[in-house]
Amino acid sequence: MTTAPSAPRPPVTAKTSMTPVSLPGPRAPLTPGALAALAAPAALAAPATLAAPASQTAPAARGIPLGRADVEAAAARIAGRVRRTPLLPGLPAPGLRRTGRGLLLKAEHLQYGGSFKLRGAANAVLALGARRMVTGSSGNHGIALARLACALGAEVTVVLAGGAHPAKIAVIKALGGRTVRVPGGVAERDARARELAEETGAVLVPSSDHELVVAGQGTVGLEILAEAPDTETVYVPTGGGGLLAGVCLAAYGHPVRVVGVEPAGTPRYARSLAAGHPVRLAPGDSVADGLRGQQPGAVPYPVIRDRVDDLIAVSDAEILAAAALLRRRGIEAEPSGAVALAGAIRAGCGGSGAGSGPCVAVVSGGNTKAALMAAAAAAPPARTHCTT
Repeated sequence: MTTAPSAPRPPVTAKTSMTPVSLPGPRAPLTPGALAALAAPAALAAPATLAAPASQTAPAARGIPLGRADVEAAAARIAGRVRRTPLLPGLPAPGLRRTGRGLLLKAEHLQYGGSFKLRGAANAVLALGARRMVTGSSGNHGIALARLACALGAEVTVVLAGGAHPAKIAVIKALGGRTVRVPGGVAERDARARELAEETGAVLVPSSDHELVVAGQGTVGLEILAEAPDTETVYVPTGGGGLLAGVCLAAYGHPVRVVGVEPAGTPRYARSLAAGHPVRLAPGDSVADGLRGQQPGAVPYPVIRDRVDDLIAVSDAEILAAAALLRRRGIEAEPSGAVALAGAIRAGCGGSGAGSGPCVAVVSGGNTKAALMAAAAAAPPARTHCTT
């Protein structure tokens, strides 16, 4: 049964390390269920075409909106391919208000492939029946697609920008993925991925800017609200925006606050919402290598615009401090995976006017250098067709 969108909220203010910006409140509600009818669940063993029809590869061009029903359909589709990750007890940290509400951690660092990216990748690949895929990735999405391709007997080419982590590239290759390096930033990477898909007839599976990917990432939000329905605030790391948009979809009809957390050097969503339209930033740098996107995606942007409650920017020092705090509790998160916790600490876990429910910070990835080296060594024998 479709859940009605939550009531409009008043405008909110983005908390950043720069001048605060006013964000617009929700606009017209999104129509739910569009993608649920687009593609039925597909078995991994089912035959797949080399390239999906244009009606499947470009639903955004047809103006198809997204809703919570699409996230629920994604959850059913990927259930046998992803891990339902736990909510871990939180941790005391300087800056967190001592209200007794608690801070929980959504442990996506324990997901297969080391990050939440497997969710969106699996939903897209299974729905589209892709046998040849191309993507642009900072690493984790490429790892997720290579893992799926290995299981499917499919092929994947991952385009990476110059700043991609060498250990992540090694895991993609160990899983049998092709890699292509390009100079420049995320925009150049994604442009080359689109070109390769057009040249080869492969299916383009973006890391965040795709309806099926966003719906798959939203299953993180479904699991949080199912296990802790009294959650007051969810802090979500924000790069391309696929995870934040997905959690926003899962939160429709629920009073939970959804807060996106961006690296201070690349606040593309805060800047875009302040401007009232997507804006493109120059390539930025951050210790959170997975969150260096230059502009909002066409698919995530309107979802985030219409549902997000707040945006917070955190510095590299705050990100590294949050990662160190997690390590002291035995949680090996990569810097990108610690960004949401950094935002929760900055906000005092809930912010002003907080209620009595718990907060949740999404630990989005655990692909540290040590974890990546272990993953590469443990990768099953795969097709050796990697290129650099």
